[in-house]
Amino acid sequence: MTTKWIMKYRMKKIGGWDLTLSVYILRTRLVVAGCSSIDCPLNNRVYAKYKLAGDVKTLTDSLTLSANLGDGNDSVIINKSVNTDSFQLPMSYQRSEDVFFMEIKNTTGSQFDTIKVSKTNTPHFEAVDCNPAIFHVITGVKYTKNRIDTIVINNSNVTYDATKSTFLIHFKNSSSN
Repeated sequence: MTTKWIMKYRMKKIGGWDLTLSVYILRTRLVVAGCSSIDCPLNNRVYAKYKLAGDVKTLTDSLTLSANLGDGNDSVIINKSVNTDSFQLPMSYQRSEDVFFMEIKNTTGSQFDTIKVSKTNTPHFEAVDCNPAIFHVITGVKYTKNRIDTIVINNSNVTYDATKSTFLIHFKNSSSN
């Protein structure tokens, strides 16, 4: 029995190369490569995109946006942006309403608006090895009307896709105030 096995093993060697070992190495590499290629998204940030629309398509005045963090603190998200035609704001993971404070400043002074976005939060699962994500469905938007004329929900689903504008925001002309 031992002699047959040795003969069988010797027959698998071709030109000094062990075929059994080669197949084992190839199989191991394929399994490792198959397990390590996870399709996690490269950009897993979830932002609502605001696109300027209407008469004012570019805001030439200075724009500062901050968010209410819900713990009594505010955080500046955009600081003194000029010539703005769109901007992206992050969404909270657990709150059903996000509140943003907007300051528009020009040579004549500052004007303030508040934006309140109502939403539902849905956990999004890609794979066990990927970072968790929360997608959102916009259910409503309220805002003050100092410089903002209207905000229209353009796409109620907020996901990884930053190409679609979530909101179309119409500003009043600075000369009309």
